[in-house]
Amino acid sequence: MLRKFLIGSALAAGAIVSLAQPALAHHSFAMFDMKKNIKIRGTLREFQWTNPHVFLEILVKDPKGATTNWSIEAGAPNILTRQGWKRSIFTPGEQLEVELHPLRSGAPGGAIVSVRKADGTVING
Repeated sequence: MLRKFLIGSALAAGAIVSLAQPALAHHSFAMFDMKKNIKIRGTLREFQWTNPHVFLEILVKDPKGATTNWSIEAGAPNILTRQGWKRSIFTPGEQLEVELHPLRSGAPGGAIVSVRKADGTVING
């Protein structure tokens, strides 16, 4: 009887551990070049207060006048709220300077480091 209990317990523990792995895996920041910081300036097109990550969509003009949408990833709303962020912290249309870790692929996007609003307020990511 004890043997059946121990085997059953071991199987249950194994199942729990295997199911927990996807939650632990979430995702890495391997897609971002965490050794580089760049700054972009542009107009906030959209602020996405969503799980599992918040995103800022920034319209950036290049020297020739062409506009590119940059998708900047921030942390989870839960964590950002503890850092002072709110759902209403940004308003579409406002001018922002964003410091970020760029995507390794060179695509227009990255992981947020900080945001400077037009009034000089700095918001850390």
